[in-house]
Amino acid sequence: MSTGPEHEAPRRARWSEIKAALEMAGFEPSRTLGQNFLVDENMLRAIVRDARIEPGELVLEIGPGAGVLTAQLLAAGAKVIAVEIDERLAQFSREFLGEERVQWIVRDALEGKHALAPELLAALPQSGPWKLVSNLPYSAGTPILAALARLPNPPRSATVLLQKDLALRLAAEPGSKTYGAISARLQAVYAIEHLRDLGPQLFWPRPQVDSSLLRLELRAERPSAALLSDLDRLLDTLFSQRRKTIRNRLAEHFGSGEEAERLCALVGLDPLLRPEDVGHGPWISLLRSRTTDR
Repeated sequence: MSTGPEHEAPRRARWSEIKAALEMAGFEPSRTLGQNFLVDENMLRAIVRDARIEPGELVLEIGPGAGVLTAQLLAAGAKVIAVEIDERLAQFSREFLGEERVQWIVRDALEGKHALAPELLAALPQSGPWKLVSNLPYSAGTPILAALARLPNPPRSATVLLQKDLALRLAAEPGSKTYGAISARLQAVYAIEHLRDLGPQLFWPRPQVDSSLLRLELRAERPSAALLSDLDRLLDTLFSQRRKTIRNRLAEHFGSGEEAERLCALVGLDPLLRPEDVGHGPWISLLRSRTTDR
């Protein structure tokens, strides 16, 4: 086995040492940036195990903060693209890790509300597998995951920490109160598993909410980019007034009640159901049927 730099163990330190160094540098976490760092080493190791990292794999980490999860990813043999909005933390983590297997992008992962930053898009591979492993900023978790899921070459899997309420919404089953448009958007591309909940005591500073760990696994067969675009527009209409029947919402989207009833009959949907009662599959079938039967 090579003993070159790509196999050297990354620098490790106890959280107490890292925190002391941050405080000595005058660093104070920003509530605006959602800086709540997971600092429990057992849980950090568990996340990397849950992500099933193999040596040499490429991993995107958004919001690495002080680099404690990054260190665990490197210890597992990953190559990391780290996107950090806070220049102070990016510099600190560079010095702390001393790693050649980290590509740093110092900026917001998002360009505007829904698009990924150009620098991030340029760094991601156009083909071949890669993974997302992150303690995502709670305020940006939804748009980041939605944008990544619509890439031509999306992450093979995503193991992410999110605010518990959001995590439950993403993993929700049709028919539940928390199932919505974002649930269907992501579940059209990923099988989503709720792995575990994490309390505030595992973070510094302590957030005011509980967190959850999700794993998203890319489906073997997923809709084309054009079909996903049509699906997104349809879901926007369906869930804009979610208590109305799907016949009502489809009539608005496609322009007539007759067309809505015809499409429901084509795919075997009860037109009196409500959007939250229907999973992503029937909507994809409906959009495909509308294309192929004309």
